[in-house]
Amino acid sequence: MVFTSWVFVGFFALVYPAYLLLQGRLRAQNLLLLVASCVFYGYWDWRFLALLGGSTVGDYFLGRWIGEAEEPRARKRLVTASVVMNLAVLGFFKYFNFFSDSTVEILAALGFQPSWTTLNVILPVGVSFYTFQALSYTIDVYRGSLRSTRSFVDFSLYVVFFPQLVAGPIERATHLLPQVQRPRRVSLDEVNAGLYLILWGFFKKLVIADNVSGVANTVFNHYTKYQGLDLVIGVLAFTLQIYCDFSAYSDIARGVGKLMGFDLMLNFKLPYLALSPSDFWQRWHISLSSWLRDYLYLPLGGNRHGSFKTYRNLALTMLLGGLWHGASWNFVLWGAFHGAILIVYRALGSAPEREPAPVSAVGQLRRVGQILMMFVLTNVGWVLFRASTLEQIRWFFTQAGVATSSTTSEFAFILVWAALPMAIVQIAQHRSGDLLVLARLPLPARVAVYSALVVALVVFGVRTSSEFIYFQF
Repeated sequence: MVFTSWVFVGFFALVYPAYLLLQGRLRAQNLLLLVASCVFYGYWDWRFLALLGGSTVGDYFLGRWIGEAEEPRARKRLVTASVVMNLAVLGFFKYFNFFSDSTVEILAALGFQPSWTTLNVILPVGVSFYTFQALSYTIDVYRGSLRSTRSFVDFSLYVVFFPQLVAGPIERATHLLPQVQRPRRVSLDEVNAGLYLILWGFFKKLVIADNVSGVANTVFNHYTKYQGLDLVIGVLAFTLQIYCDFSAYSDIARGVGKLMGFDLMLNFKLPYLALSPSDFWQRWHISLSSWLRDYLYLPLGGNRHGSFKTYRNLALTMLLGGLWHGASWNFVLWGAFHGAILIVYRALGSAPEREPAPVSAVGQLRRVGQILMMFVLTNVGWVLFRASTLEQIRWFFTQAGVATSSTTSEFAFILVWAALPMAIVQIAQHRSGDLLVLARLPLPARVAVYSALVVALVVFGVRTSSEFIYFQF
């Protein structure tokens, strides 16, 4: 069930009034949201509800047993069981086909012709997101930063809460579970912020991402037909597409949550204004990058044991972060690339995001240069992320340039037209230091802005909206 579909609009139009009518009856509200979340997820393929339910039941009991166990070794065995169970589910469904196909290709390259039949494993939607979310619960209970819950309904709702179930943000039990367990009141400020986030998310997805995707898909899918500036524009189009597409989902999820009194974590914070790789990962897919930091990088030792081990930990964390996105070598290369630039910036002692904002013109120009450099590196990474073969990667890096063709002006017009409203809003957000700056405008200005967004959706919104990009992860 896609947020931007009429099916979801009808679904939420039924669920939300019932939720408001149950105001003050927490258990009934939670039960309603749990049933609604199961319907929401089952709409894609009801068979995967068994997988989601099995994982939820397993982590619920393991969490309780961890919380009740007093012997450290018993607690460690239980949390290990949770980690193994969740990673086994993720590994089988997400990586079985990848490793099976890779083995066949390697054997074929060595002269062998394997003839066995392999399974064609279908990837359950959202499995990477809810697996990491469930893991954070059992690990936090083990660490003692959270008490296990005895309510199966509350825990299940934490895992399957429909606004963020499929593509995040990846919530922590320490943040979302207490909101599930306590009474919620919906204020006018939350409704205002929620409506803005939903409307802005719809605009970013239907008007920006889905329109500019035509350029990105055309160039990447038929890359040998293009050279020079067309390839550059194709990469920039994908850079805009993936940001607007993914952040749109997060915005809508947060907006729907606010309408029901939930505060879901911020997942994007103007990432293309990052000054360095570390700054980028504090702004892009924050729920994943912070998860990898807290549950992988820091347990590996973080930066506490010398430069070599720090660089090793950064490389491993980003490699696994790349592999989290999908069972494909291009994601491994993308993760390795981001690990490499993190290491290079750290080795050079460059952390411009920690420096005070420059006052002089020279200092401001230097900061603009740092933003542009990081933006270029980000685009290089997106080539690795979007490409499907090594030959395609080689073509982009060797054939891109400034030469134009008969399609250049058309591609450029679509890109600029789509990027302009995003640039205007982000400049306002950056200058004010407030991502909800449009939602805090005086009422007449707010009505004018919201009306303009609605008109743009009607006139320019793509009617046959595609699924969000991160559904495949």
